[in-house]
Amino acid sequence: MSRPNPFKGFRSSPEIIRLAVMMYVRFPLSLRNVEDLLHERGVDVSHETVRYWWRRFGPMFASEIRKRRIEGMKSSRWQWHLDEIFVRINGERYYLWRAVDHEGEVLESYVTKTRDKKAALKFLRKSMKRHGQPEVIVTDRLRSYGAALKEVDAAGRQETGRWLNNRAENSHLPFRRRERAMLRFRRIRSLQKFAAVHASVTNHFNQERSLSSWPLFKQTRAAALAEWRGLCAE
Repeated sequence: MSRPNPFKGFRSSPEIIRLAVMMYVRFPLSLRNVEDLLHERGVDVSHETVRYWWRRFGPMFASEIRKRRIEGMKSSRWQWHLDEIFVRINGERYYLWRAVDHEGEVLESYVTKTRDKKAALKFLRKSMKRHGQPEVIVTDRLRSYGAALKEVDAAGRQETGRWLNNRAENSHLPFRRRERAMLRFRRIRSLQKFAAVHASVTNHFNQERSLSSWPLFKQTRAAALAEWRGLCAE
């Protein structure tokens, strides 16, 4: 049984919708920037339409990307890097937790109000339920990690040390650039949704240019773009 067409009822073509969502989520652009760029290409839509598109289709695209990548990412269980950053919402501090594998793939993003043992344990259980248990878990010296890892019988897998967690810290940079372009977030639900979608899109287009030859980079970039254009297709 074929699934229903998610683009049914929309006047714009699926190609335009995918392009708008990719431009907004992948690059540090505002909604009005995307509107102007589409206008230069002969597509007349408002920035509110772009906002609706990414909220409607962004999670769908991200879910399909995650399904495809989880199937072929058994190696992600070798080593994880865990880290958290603070994000302000209406003047209040929240924490965005990230689990990153040894290749820089963002496995999980989770937002909490605190960064105590309870929050770390919930984040760990959610990550392990979806991706399995890793052999090595690299963290900073936050005590919440050690206490949470004891609860899941993984304390012996924890490693801490200076510069060991650069993988996780570097994974925050693309999100910080997007946060500045969006002039921060206003609701915790919006933060959680965007962080999850942004992580999947970043993983999809991350080709590690510095580690590839120019012909190989062009090949993988074209393959990623072709796969994106086929997301949620009938």
